[in-house]
Amino acid sequence: MPMAQTWIKARRSWELYLLVLLPVLYLLVFKYIPMFGVLIAFKDFNAVDGILGSPWVGFKHFENLFASPNFPLLIKNTLAISFYALIAGFPIPILLALALNEIRTGFFKRAVQMVTYAPHFISTVVMVSIIILMLSPHVGIVERIFAFFGWSNTNFMGEPGLFKSIYVWSGVWQEMGYASIIYIAALAGVDPSLYEAARIDGASRFKKIIHIDLPSLIPITVIMLILSLGNVMGVGFEKIYLMQNPLNQSASEVISTYVYKVGLLGANFSFSSAVGLFNSVINLVLLLVVNFVARKVSENSLW
Repeated sequence: MPMAQTWIKARRSWELYLLVLLPVLYLLVFKYIPMFGVLIAFKDFNAVDGILGSPWVGFKHFENLFASPNFPLLIKNTLAISFYALIAGFPIPILLALALNEIRTGFFKRAVQMVTYAPHFISTVVMVSIIILMLSPHVGIVERIFAFFGWSNTNFMGEPGLFKSIYVWSGVWQEMGYASIIYIAALAGVDPSLYEAARIDGASRFKKIIHIDLPSLIPITVIMLILSLGNVMGVGFEKIYLMQNPLNQSASEVISTYVYKVGLLGANFSFSSAVGLFNSVINLVLLLVVNFVARKVSENSLW
């Protein structure tokens, strides 16, 4: 009987099921079915024998990863860049959204939004080219400003100690406007009567932000923080790889670039799959732990 009722409901809402069919197929074809390739991490893969025919080696590649002299450096750089980007970049979109919410002039607000949103749509290759040109020794605009004040020449892109700051703050500038959209949408849903009541009570703008805006942002902020911490090991590959050079490699070599060099350039597919699987498992564990803590502390979580 329950199955019959379910079938009747499905027939009544067939348009909705048809609408969700393509996204489900996309997930199955491009997300779940490729997970079969995880077996490569436990085998000595070769293209002739295929995934199933390649010899099983168990945790050999994981042991090689943990024993590798590069492993501590990879973990250190990946975590350092991730947490630096999180600490620097997470609060700025929230502050921008709060500031834009207080702007009453329509033209100025739209102008600020356009200026802050636009960098998001610049391709990574173009963005890195801009960074390199601006920081180029002798001809870059930053170097010219240093020369104007009589400061010494600095090869910014060749200094390992400066790499993380250049990567993180250029990313903050590029993404802060686009990342603020979700917080602006949350602020748009605040009940106007709360502002009117605060105005009658004589509350200042700052107190309205503290007692109305910030509490309304807590749920979405917690969710975004969980997602960010759950992806802390997933430092983007493309931008780091394009900014990387032999001089700054000690600070710029992360797990994603190492997987590319070992797996694709070195044709060691099994080892690179093991590294990628290790990375994914750590992200999953972090996501579960952070979600559990958030549910206990704030009662806001993904599930």
